[in-house]
Amino acid sequence: MRLTVKVLIIALILAAAFLLTFAVWGDPMEAAFAGEGFAVDLADRPAVGWLMGLGLLVADLVLPVPATGVISALGTVYGFWLGWLISATGSTLAGLVGYGLVRFGGDRFASRLARREELKDLRHCFNRYGGVAIIASRALPVLPEVMAVLAGLARMRFRLFLAAILTGTIPAAGLFAWWGSTAGKNAPGISFVVAVVVPLGMWILLLPLLRHRTVRPTDKAIK
Repeated sequence: MRLTVKVLIIALILAAAFLLTFAVWGDPMEAAFAGEGFAVDLADRPAVGWLMGLGLLVADLVLPVPATGVISALGTVYGFWLGWLISATGSTLAGLVGYGLVRFGGDRFASRLARREELKDLRHCFNRYGGVAIIASRALPVLPEVMAVLAGLARMRFRLFLAAILTGTIPAAGLFAWWGSTAGKNAPGISFVVAVVVPLGMWILLLPLLRHRTVRPTDKAIK
């Protein structure tokens, strides 16, 4: 079986697992953590509410947390700047945890998935194109978790992964925090388009600098 087919199957399995959590817990999580009700809960305990918001965004890695609703609520309660900082931190941590767990704990699985040469090809592919996929996924459901796991499996260079996740997360978090701070409601649908297009534009400008700074010798053998 070709490596691309194997990776696609893994991606579909991961997506199915995340979608299953939506089917089981999606409605209760939406009711509890999206909308004005959650903002009221945060406002009642502002000293610790930000930790709740931060924890929920990190938990979005494995649970169907309505992330945009949480970010909007953080913007409503803590204002644009602090809400943006908390939201960007939580969303970035979620991606880093997903990447790190697989990157540093998935050697045995990776060796069973494919030969060393195939894994080198997968790594090269993610180093070259993974940034665009990661950025495009950040404002969408399910895909951010899938892409973070696949990037870890592919051993994508950490510098590139971190740059991509920051580029995709910071503008999106800022947009939804701003919407919450000004309107106090969930962001409209057009916000998702803006949250993807703007980071991709930033990535196009940033990528030449990253490639120039990144040493590009032949990849080290995957042990």
